[in-house]
Amino acid sequence: MDLAGVGIWSSQLRYGDEGQAAEAAAELEELGFEALWIPDVGGPVLDSVDHLLASTKQVVIATGILNLWMHEPAEVAARYAGLTEQHGERFLLGIGCSHAPLIDSKEPGRYRKPLAATRAFLDAIDATEKPVPVANRVLAALGPKMLQLAATRSRGAHPYLVTPDHTRSAREVLGEGPLLLPEQTVLLTEDKAEAHAVGKDWLRSYLALPNYANNLLRSGFTEEDVTSVSDRLFDAIIAWGDEDAVRARVSEHREAGADHVCVQVLTADPREFPREQWRRLAAALL
Repeated sequence: MDLAGVGIWSSQLRYGDEGQAAEAAAELEELGFEALWIPDVGGPVLDSVDHLLASTKQVVIATGILNLWMHEPAEVAARYAGLTEQHGERFLLGIGCSHAPLIDSKEPGRYRKPLAATRAFLDAIDATEKPVPVANRVLAALGPKMLQLAATRSRGAHPYLVTPDHTRSAREVLGEGPLLLPEQTVLLTEDKAEAHAVGKDWLRSYLALPNYANNLLRSGFTEEDVTSVSDRLFDAIIAWGDEDAVRARVSEHREAGADHVCVQVLTADPREFPREQWRRLAAALL
């Protein structure tokens, strides 16, 4: 899998209308994006992977991430083997431990020792008849210990909701070999009020999750930055403005050590497939 360029991270491709998702995926491939990333907060994510693989010919389909609490390792390995046999080696399995508030909401106390849980999930996959190759899987990783696990047990790390400064520190932990594949959220508007109207509530929902809040505190932001969603934090996490602003931020990640940057476009309607914005970004970034 060639993951040296720019990809698209999209909840619409995962949860939107299947027909629109198929058309959008085919267009994104034609535009030249190297990978299409989809989230997993429950439900048949591997069916969505299958659908997107069938809708495209060459682009990598990646989970960003498969929630390890919601899937059995043996089933994941078996489905991976079947999808690879059918579609070729185009499925990058991103695995992550999610967040305590999400997992414990249905089963209080289930979320514990995320590093150990991730290691156990990988052990179980590796013990199956057809393990997912190390070269075809990555881990969601923010802190040093999970980044180290990503470096030793997978092809690399997929950090979400991070800054170029985090990318730089993550590269130092990973070393030169493993892939570093950060997500970058963008808003194509030069109106600050419009950007904040769309992005602040979106960002606030993520900052309520301890993993993200703690990572930003480790990165030098203050409690006030996090609780108020300060302009400083907003501008560091979300690249807003025209195509030049997005291109500059992607370049910052690359210069800091990223191999591949997956761009997530926010719009006023989160259900909308932002196809016009994807086209504009393709012209600017690819």
